Amino acid sequence: MRALVFGLGIAGNAVARALSSRGVEPLLVDDKPNPSHDALATELGVGLSIAPDLGTLSRLVKDVDFVMPAPGIPEAHPLFAVAHDAGREMLSEIELAYRWEQQRAGGPRPMLGVTGTDGKTTTTLLATAMIQESGHRAAAVGNTETPLIAALDDDVEVFVVECSSFRLALTRDFRVEAGVWLNLAPDHLDWHRDLPSYRSAKARIWSSARPGDVAVAPSADPSIVAAARATRARTVTFGLGADEHYTCVDGRLSAKGSDLIAATSMPRALPHDVTNSLAAAAIVLESGAGSLAGVSAALATFRPSHHRIEFVAEAGGVAWYDDSKATSPHAVATALRAFSSIVLIAGGRNKGLDLSGIASAGTSVKAVIGIGESGSEVVGHFDGRCPSALASSMDEAVVRAASFATAGDVVLLSPGCTSFDWYRNYEERGCDFARAVRERLGLTDRDGGDQ
Repeated sequence: MRALVFGLGIAGNAVARALSSRGVEPLLVDDKPNPSHDALATELGVGLSIAPDLGTLSRLVKDVDFVMPAPGIPEAHPLFAVAHDAGREMLSEIELAYRWEQQRAGGPRPMLGVTGTDGKTTTTLLATAMIQESGHRAAAVGNTETPLIAALDDDVEVFVVECSSFRLALTRDFRVEAGVWLNLAPDHLDWHRDLPSYRSAKARIWSSARPGDVAVAPSADPSIVAAARATRARTVTFGLGADEHYTCVDGRLSAKGSDLIAATSMPRALPHDVTNSLAAAAIVLESGAGSLAGVSAALATFRPSHHRIEFVAEAGGVAWYDDSKATSPHAVATALRAFSSIVLIAGGRNKGLDLSGIASAGTSVKAVIGIGESGSEVVGHFDGRCPSALASSMDEAVVRAASFATAGDVVLLSPGCTSFDWYRNYEERGCDFARAVRERLGLTDRDGGDQ
């Protein structure tokens, strides 16, 4: 049996190695040359094709049994049409991993799933911590540093799968015992054909649900609640009102009436921290993967991921925060709700989204600094609302932000765009921001945050 693996990043590498280890010959393809691709092909003793033309790609696809595109290969890529015309099934890594797990000698292990426009990584890691605090071995996989397919041979009792729309779009059998769809806003329209395609992909987290499975939905989005109730799963809601199954009332988080923790006892309790915590608690407790005590213990100690409203430093009464992971207007809006007076640094490479949403959510924005390819567009949406400036580097952005900020303000890097115009990834962008801030303030790493 042979499989074509298109895209040789983290997921593609993991898929190629997993296929080879299970007796399936991978045929490696990528649009761009890289010495690491050659090394992988040599290591596995398989063929490698770089930037094949349409005819060559068609021949390659016809010569395999199925096709596995990396998560970053968009629906508009010729590979999709070629595979369709050739009648070859396309699978994401979580779909193939799920099928293999069902054939495991000791029986398949339970999987929990997390999807949504924002908050996936934090909720996935938090749910994993809750299970571990309950005394069970859990792994955070999927759209994390470890693809699900790379963890199948690990000593794990429960998988918590971060399900990006890219991975979900190419699933058929993939199923989670408890899955949460956190939220939905326009995003990744440079990958999906349109917003309905994006929504449809997200909804696939529950498409294979069975009676007894659990669909966890936010009461703040009736359309997601309706999608949950249309499945065969049992619906459980979370939110900040009094009527949700998992909620926060009078500053205390609770699970179906059982007290979990006071929000003030959490390391950070911004509004989205609370809702992410409730969502994680719901999939863990409703699935039986963890205990109330384990959930509460994790909530008391868990710290959010780097680059998501992460404190960098404070000087002169001005606090600086890194929210480089916010690559959509919806994510920026979440950050803007956390503070009352903000000097915002935003922009980068747009991924087909309407950036006006940043300004419409920015009632707390005192001034805005535009960066990257979309800097002018971002600034334009704030025209007449507040002072603004453009910066041609992160150092300049920090200098300009400092000129607007006074005691009591927050300077927030929350780009609303990808980093690929100036940086390799959002992590690199966030670290460069933190460096520029500390240099501007004359601080050492010990004087700032945890980056």
